[in-house]
Amino acid sequence: MSKIKCIIVEDEPLAAKLLSDYISHVPFLELQGNFKDAILATGWLRENETDLIFLDIHLPKLKGMAFLKTLSHPPAVIITTAYHQYAVEGFDLNVTDYLLKPIEFERFLVAVNKVKSVQVQGGDLVVSGETKTFIFLNVQKKRVKILFSEIVYIESQREYIRVVTTKKEFLSKMTTHEIETLLPRQLFRRVHRSFIISVQKIESYTAEEVEVSGISIPIGRDYRDSLKDL
Repeated sequence: MSKIKCIIVEDEPLAAKLLSDYISHVPFLELQGNFKDAILATGWLRENETDLIFLDIHLPKLKGMAFLKTLSHPPAVIITTAYHQYAVEGFDLNVTDYLLKPIEFERFLVAVNKVKSVQVQGGDLVVSGETKTFIFLNVQKKRVKILFSEIVYIESQREYIRVVTTKKEFLSKMTTHEIETLLPRQLFRRVHRSFIISVQKIESYTAEEVEVSGISIPIGRDYRDSLKDL
């Protein structure tokens, strides 16, 4: 099993050292970098990818929550802070867990095991050891099963998403960010703030648009690198 690569964004030296020590004691974690503010982390993330961010909230220059909102393709995030009142906002931003300082190692393990329990292997989503090839979405008061292999693209429509499959279309009340966190990255890529496409359905692409199953989807300026590693 590949290691979960992670970075620390923390301005308190002792807290950063504690997290580094904890990470060094977990075999499936690999520390890539330690940043004292979100600006430095942002610069690093422009050129690199990570699986997990340990993120403090009270940072100089750019606060943790504001930094998180700037990420177009956020990895898993574990919030680390002494202030419990930010927990609700954190979970609204789909963070994996929320660690209150001082952080105990046992509680740290619980958080990183949550990240480990949802991993992508061989193009399929693996949840708690079981390979998952589908998702259930709320559609007109029903839970509808949709196969990953049948999804062509997903489009944002205000508070809804339109899921276009090879068989039919579905409308579900959720955001593209919410659905993106539930999709395996090997199979799907966000190419525009309003569009997520199936990698398997790509027929051709340029810097401005991608064609999936005969349909042209625009590529947003901030997402032009999303298809580079195909």
